[in-house]
Amino acid sequence: MTSPFQPGGPATGTADRLPRVLVAGVGNMFLRDDGFGPEVARRLAVATGAAAPGVLAVDYGIRGMHLAYDLLAGVDVLVLVDTVPPGSGTGPGADSGGDPEAAPGRIRVLRVRPEDLDGAASLDPHGMDPVAVLGRLRSLGGELPLTYVVGCVPADLSEGIGLTGPVAAAVPQAVAAVEELIAQHTPV
Repeated sequence: MTSPFQPGGPATGTADRLPRVLVAGVGNMFLRDDGFGPEVARRLAVATGAAAPGVLAVDYGIRGMHLAYDLLAGVDVLVLVDTVPPGSGTGPGADSGGDPEAAPGRIRVLRVRPEDLDGAASLDPHGMDPVAVLGRLRSLGGELPLTYVVGCVPADLSEGIGLTGPVAAAVPQAVAAVEELIAQHTPV
């Protein structure tokens, strides 16, 4: 498989090499708001902020193995864009009860550390479970790069195409959050 990045091989740690930032939009566009990650990745792919040298935005959809292989090519910073559950204390489908963390369309930026992952998670070659992809990276010969999740609380994950109003309205906020992370990890 050809690396989506410019030639140069895996991370070398040299100061003259541009950081390689991968923005990975994940989710199933046929499950309404689960298409959030791919929509943000598509917008970033054409936006000037994601066109910075060493930055690539990709709509992975449900192609978990493709994401794993691209991470093995050497990435310094990974920004996953996906739906996320509401803030702590609320479960899927729970009424937000006025909790702004649980409101559909709420953007959450999370840092993922190796200890947050399950290295024994089963990797489905035909699906996308970001936790399994990242958790199994070491067994595939790679290391977890500096990783963030820019997530959105979904309103509807039922079958259907198209984001709900609150989630569609959150796409520009997510684009801005990703661009801010890119700015923090790339040269001016």
